[in-house]
Amino acid sequence: MMEAMPRPRPPHLHRETTRHGNAVWYVRVGKGPRIRLRAEYGTDAFFAEYQAALTGSPKPAKGSPATGTLAWLVARYRDSGAWTNLSAGTRAQCEPILRKAAESAGAAKASMITSATIREGLERRSATPGQARNFLFAMRSLFVWATAAGFVSVDPTAGIKGPPRKKGEGFRPWTEDDVAAYEARWPLGTRQRVWLDVLLYTGLRRGDAVRFGRQHVRNGVGRLTTEKSGYMVPVTLPILPVLQRTLDAGPCGDLTFICGARGQPLTKDSFGNDFRDACAAAGLPGKRAHGVRKIAAIRAAHAGATVAELDALFGWKGGHMASLYTQSADRERLARGAIGKLVGNTKRTKSPAPISKVRAPGQKDK
Repeated sequence: MMEAMPRPRPPHLHRETTRHGNAVWYVRVGKGPRIRLRAEYGTDAFFAEYQAALTGSPKPAKGSPATGTLAWLVARYRDSGAWTNLSAGTRAQCEPILRKAAESAGAAKASMITSATIREGLERRSATPGQARNFLFAMRSLFVWATAAGFVSVDPTAGIKGPPRKKGEGFRPWTEDDVAAYEARWPLGTRQRVWLDVLLYTGLRRGDAVRFGRQHVRNGVGRLTTEKSGYMVPVTLPILPVLQRTLDAGPCGDLTFICGARGQPLTKDSFGNDFRDACAAAGLPGKRAHGVRKIAAIRAAHAGATVAELDALFGWKGGHMASLYTQSADRERLARGAIGKLVGNTKRTKSPAPISKVRAPGQKDK
């Protein structure tokens, strides 16, 4: 049975009836040429001809995903500027999700993916809320792009919310005692000390810290474009003397300050695992790299850094995250200044009693 054309009709697709009563379809963009579609209406071949006529590209090669299918859409997305503009970490997060979707449901037409389909995918991942949120992010990125590009008319992820995150502070910040314990276990001259000091004295995220190297530093100032959640922010990082001393002691890699046992660069994930092990060896189980970034922000805020300064240093935007640290620092300073006032009047002097007015007999209040 011939499959029904999705509604609304794809753009620039027109239908005519011949003098013999037969329906024919053609594509015409604006006042351009009319391109007749020869395949049977509603079939995969029909959609392939439609896309080829619309874009002026040749028909897809044999064995490639049929035009208009989910697998075809994923492949087009991977070739798009929207995909390449994502950070490397975001692409690494989305890639396996999109690949699995293309493998399991790639033959389905992308236009037939509905909100119910997306919700079913979330439900299958309900036991792992983090994976459910990643699934929704990947599918939303795909369909937001596909809608803007005109490949689908409706974004099936619109209005769908992922599982809420647990309330809390996330990774706990390191304390000064934690830093001292790590430094005692990993002195200058160890690569593990380089790891800590690069994180602590630049405030970089783990994924950016593993890319930071000599090529980013000129005249004692490091400059790096950080990547986070699809946006890129340039940061300027003057190399502090304490960090320079650590880098001089090494060991460092040829292209990155943070390196592995053989001097090789580390990926974000491998560094996270190695740094976790270094923390455990220092008697700090459960400590993570992001907690070092937090204590760096705490130090800066307590030293009087403004919201704008914190945004510039840590690559934040909008002042929201920076305000959390400055407000916390301000509250502590105010509390330290106010604590002595709780003692009150130490001389125990009596406050003068209010003067009362004594009325003469028969006198009325004025």
